[in-house]
Amino acid sequence: MAERKTYKEIVRKFLENDEVVVETCLDGERAGEKKILTSEEAKKAPKDGWHRETLFAKPKAVLLGGGHVSLAIAQLLKMVEFRVIVVDEREEFANKERFCCADEVYCMGFQEFLDTKDFGEHAYYIIVTRGHKDDYTCLSGLLRREKTYIGMIGSRKKVAISFDKLRAEGYLEEEIAQVHAPIGLAIGAQTPAEIAVSIAAEIIQKKNESPEIINTLEEEILKGLEDEKSKVLVTVIEKKGSSPRGEGTKMIVREDGKIYGTIGGGAVEHEAIEEAKNFDAENGFLIKDYDLSNAKAATLGMVCGGQVKVMFERL
Repeated sequence: MAERKTYKEIVRKFLENDEVVVETCLDGERAGEKKILTSEEAKKAPKDGWHRETLFAKPKAVLLGGGHVSLAIAQLLKMVEFRVIVVDEREEFANKERFCCADEVYCMGFQEFLDTKDFGEHAYYIIVTRGHKDDYTCLSGLLRREKTYIGMIGSRKKVAISFDKLRAEGYLEEEIAQVHAPIGLAIGAQTPAEIAVSIAAEIIQKKNESPEIINTLEEEILKGLEDEKSKVLVTVIEKKGSSPRGEGTKMIVREDGKIYGTIGGGAVEHEAIEEAKNFDAENGFLIKDYDLSNAKAATLGMVCGGQVKVMFERL
């Protein structure tokens, strides 16, 4: 069954790696047994009767610059569960009092930061420094680094000048094409807050182009794992057709029926909560199917169609 210590070990491993691969046995005498795979084990195909899940750490939003737009972006991205990192060389802009929502704040030069820090392939780099020189330092220093996203604020003229300089220094067109610039979705943004909304929206759009990256241990689930009254972990392990949330979605149900997280709301979630409250499977493990198609969907109060397979694990 899903022991708390297994998930706490997963969280610990996120400090070393951006992703952790976990397998759960679904049937037989070993049903409910869980295993964290090594990198070599993860390269092999899953065994029959085992469910494999790749869990990702929170995506990292690295804000290069600590001005008004950066502050608004940090607040928005923290709200949607990014790990927020901020750097600026000015003490009055790079401090925890100003960026109280940030997970990490660095007061140092941008070149020093780039030389000493690397946030991996799932990082989102947002260049919003105070001047052209620092923008270019960050842009050229990040272009050939592993990442998911890179964007730079500025007018089209300023962007064109930076791109011409990159070409002159030997950067290829396909490398330059990675850059989202001018950064953000075109919504006619004017104020720092509006500009931040356009940038955050573009980053969320980019993140959701890769569904597997969504499979994280959300903040609510982490809180639930720390709650001693939490009783059952509920996970959507298979989805067909139109159903509220995707595979890997998790919810924790307490003894009193209160929940952390959600598997989509509605009647299916209600049924899952009731199942969890009364959960007494001998081995602390259960797989249950919910059919949301046609007449069966109506009995559960659903308007969408499809099938969902849900895994219940006693904590």
